[in-house]
Amino acid sequence: MNSHSPTPDKDAMLHPELLAHDDPDAIIRDGRRLDHAEGTSKPQRSRSEPQPRGANIRGNRSVDQAEAAGRFIAATEHQKMHDERLWDLRQKRGGEMHAVSEWEELRSLASAIKEHTLTHLDEYLDQFETNARANGIHVHWARDAVEHNQIVHGILSDHGAKSLIKSKSMLTEECGLRPYLASVGIEVIETDLGERIQQLGNEDPSHVVVPAVHKLRTDVADVFSRTIGTDPENSDVHYLAEAQREATRPLILNADAGMTGANFVVAETGTFVVCTNEGNADLSSNVPKLHIASIGIEKIIPRLEHLAVLVRMLSRSALGSPMTQYTSHFRGPRAGGEMHVVLVDNGRSERLGLEKFWTSLKCIRCGACMNTCPVYRRSGSLSYGATYSGPIGLIIDPTFNARKYSNLPFASSLNGSCTNVCPVKINIHEQIYAWRQVLVREHEVPFVKKAAMKAAGALLSQPAAYRAAVATAETALAHLPRFAIYNGLNAWGKHREVPHPTKQTFHSWYHANRGAK
Repeated sequence: MNSHSPTPDKDAMLHPELLAHDDPDAIIRDGRRLDHAEGTSKPQRSRSEPQPRGANIRGNRSVDQAEAAGRFIAATEHQKMHDERLWDLRQKRGGEMHAVSEWEELRSLASAIKEHTLTHLDEYLDQFETNARANGIHVHWARDAVEHNQIVHGILSDHGAKSLIKSKSMLTEECGLRPYLASVGIEVIETDLGERIQQLGNEDPSHVVVPAVHKLRTDVADVFSRTIGTDPENSDVHYLAEAQREATRPLILNADAGMTGANFVVAETGTFVVCTNEGNADLSSNVPKLHIASIGIEKIIPRLEHLAVLVRMLSRSALGSPMTQYTSHFRGPRAGGEMHVVLVDNGRSERLGLEKFWTSLKCIRCGACMNTCPVYRRSGSLSYGATYSGPIGLIIDPTFNARKYSNLPFASSLNGSCTNVCPVKINIHEQIYAWRQVLVREHEVPFVKKAAMKAAGALLSQPAAYRAAVATAETALAHLPRFAIYNGLNAWGKHREVPHPTKQTFHSWYHANRGAK
């Protein structure tokens, strides 16, 4: 760029609602709103309520997302904070999108890169293994979660490791690694702040990027006071973060092994990339001599030039920031150290063969679909009872267990906002609808819901009967007792009043005004 060219006015590129010049909670520096770091969330000033817990898990029975969501909605302070916090990230993503003129071209390119890789997955995985081994990396293959956990345990046992520090990894959550290692006497310490909060609170992560986003600062103060001895009355975020750092740093310095996941894996170079904002992945990978990386096979991409496209999309989509604070490239073990990569299938190959659902493997775990989803924002991230929640979870989770997660695809309004913000153009809302069809066909839908839909389908398929029903609805609502309308068959009526029918339908208006023509 010419050094004398005028600097573009970023405000001119943004929608007015994203500027928020009159926001009383905005932090202003040098006349401009601070959009990142401490400016990324609004303070909650009122006294907090107890944090509602997530979905009740009962073996292989269907997760009742609606019940857990109802409890979260009833906790009005948590529900309001969760909605506002995630919508704030969604707005910041919008600001970054409008600041990049080639945004839609990048989305198309990112989608094409991932689709090409998935349709040649075996070739690129073989290429990565060859190049990684040439770099001095030990490469392992795990067919499922059980095999993954056994491989990791074997590596740790071979090195006499009794403690493992790890950075954020949804794959290890998916595989249940932490409880497995605890059962064999190996301590696991999460180094990501949000993950550590969830670990100390004995909860699963609630979001693929911000795992403790459902918690108020007072919830964190309560967890820390019970586990690391902080003042239960002090919920200052700086105090809490510093206390956690002081408590965890000695565990990091004395750990026997370190573990990371990976955001992207480059076949061309045999390397992998981890993106964080805390630097904890660098500590986990470099402080101990032993570094293990657990990586899903779908994270592979062909070349470094493709990495440049995806890195530009990741943080902008996730947090509305230009890039992560740390984008760490791992090519081989540190001097005097040892590096192991575990490539994990765990159902991914099977999903790759599903005609309507294979493109869900394009997901780069940015969480943009969660941040924009009105159901996810309001129902609480732990209400889904699964490793992956929100819109992307609705299409991933049933591939693991269709019966257990049969209710999840119905926790959507099918508004399509998730598809619109996806950086790799996954048709998420269409796949959610497709899963509904599959689950009905495979008899994984509750009898009451299936009966109601069958009755509605019969009514809607007969125009004369439908118009007669509409014509009598007003009288019925006025005279029927409430128990006849508000009961277990009427899910709508659990949380809202049934709306009164319109005085005049479009059909009757059209017949009266245009019928003769």
